[in-house]
Amino acid sequence: MFSIKRILGQIRRAIQDYDMIKEGDRIAVGVSGGKDSLTLLLALRNLQNFYPQKFHLEAITITLGIGDFDLTPVKELCKSIGVNYTVEETLIGKIIFEERKEKNPCSLCANMRRGALHNITKSLGCNKIALAHHKDDVIETLLLSTFYEGRIHTFSPVTYLDRKDIYMIRPLIYTEEKEIKAFIKEYGIKTVKSPCHIDGYTKREDIKNMLKEMSKEKRDIKSTIFGAIKRSGIDGWKE
Repeated sequence: MFSIKRILGQIRRAIQDYDMIKEGDRIAVGVSGGKDSLTLLLALRNLQNFYPQKFHLEAITITLGIGDFDLTPVKELCKSIGVNYTVEETLIGKIIFEERKEKNPCSLCANMRRGALHNITKSLGCNKIALAHHKDDVIETLLLSTFYEGRIHTFSPVTYLDRKDIYMIRPLIYTEEKEIKAFIKEYGIKTVKSPCHIDGYTKREDIKNMLKEMSKEKRDIKSTIFGAIKRSGIDGWKE
């Protein structure tokens, strides 16, 4: 049986290692409806019960204005755990796919969604955004940057946006994707599939598949790369 205590322990360690949460913080959790963001939301809600620094939670979803995107399971979950849920309707998907007809839409889509998330976060009086990037995302982003951009880079555990005066925190950085999958399955949490028609057909997916193949030869390849990221000190990481 997979226990939420394991993920809570990892999240608490990440929060303490990088000083992610302070007394009185108002934290907006970016919720896509997928396994990662719902795990983060549930874990932070559980953490509220015993964490020494008291903090407030809000849940936010940015829609793309395309496809069938029924958020009923997320609305019901937020109601059951007592977290206010805000859905920000946008036309980002239509702008990217129908008006601009972008050939490489992922980067622009991410930037536009981030902008919308930052704005609604400020309007709700929150000073931090919690994003559900996990350990595998950290590693995959490093390899994506290395192979496709020619630079050594991954996202930081904590990022300060001076223009908006908002901190972005990533409490799941010590949690592996397989642990999130196990948690979602064990507790029968209903997720919502992304309406984006290219979901799962990206360069990130190629990197993910490459790592699977490399793991057959070296089982601890992910831990090795993650350790290198921490030791390198890049992008705010530390041992």
